Amino acid sequence: MDNYNPLLETVKDFLVKIIDSGYFIFERYIPIKTYRYAVCGGGNLVLETVLYYICFHLVLDKQNLDLGFIVVNSHIAALFFVDPIAVCVGFLLNRFIVFPDSNLPWKTQFLRYLLTGFLTLTISYISMKFLVEVLLFYPTPSRLFTIFITVLLSYIMQTTYSFAIQRIKAE
Repeated sequence: MDNYNPLLETVKDFLVKIIDSGYFIFERYIPIKTYRYAVCGGGNLVLETVLYYICFHLVLDKQNLDLGFIVVNSHIAALFFVDPIAVCVGFLLNRFIVFPDSNLPWKTQFLRYLLTGFLTLTISYISMKFLVEVLLFYPTPSRLFTIFITVLLSYIMQTTYSFAIQRIKAE
């Protein structure tokens, strides 16, 4: 079965050209893969932060979310609304732009990416609870700090686990 999709390839090629157009500034300092990861991750971070702000301030209006059986704090509810979107966008960018050479099956990549996403979401949840509810910091800056920590962990896990290149055994 041929998995070639001309529209996907056109979009991918367009995004790679746009992303790589700024690489000349950084090429002496970092490899292209790290640069693409930073640009894609940075774009996803901006998307996630804007969505978090909209969800927290406009959708939830800074009010707790009463689900009937549990009341979820607005800063946590916004986190859980926004994270699935950021995970999906992040997976697609990583799979097609940053790590196209990974020879793992896409289902394996996606499962590993979800596991990594679940770990970073757990860290985000614990960090947000601690920063906002214990230390009484503002939610949006707390989220930015939390994202910085989880990005470092995520980069290590994506390069070594989720999108690893599987060695083919010689017979």
